Amino acid sequence: MVKSAAAKKRIRLNEERRLANKAKKSAMKTSIKRVLEAVERGSLEDARKALPLAVKKIDKAAKTNIIHANTAARRKSRIAKAVAGLEKQA
Repeated sequence: MVKSAAAKKRIRLNEERRLANKAKKSAMKTSIKRVLEAVERGSLEDARKALPLAVKKIDKAAKTNIIHANTAARRKSRIAKAVAGLEKQA
């Protein structure tokens, strides 16, 4: 067990940050899932509404280093491509 006050604080802050990052990452994944589910259902309107929110969540996660910038770009590209494919079908 750590004894110094600084080490205790580090442990406490690391745990708080881990939980905050986990929540942000989960919210990002949920928003991506909403877009992909709308595409799967064939609901173009729902997909178009969900896409900007998903992109915003992905950008926020990348900005705060929860995910890597290239991972963010890849995920945004994939969901945009899925919505564009649905638009072509319609």
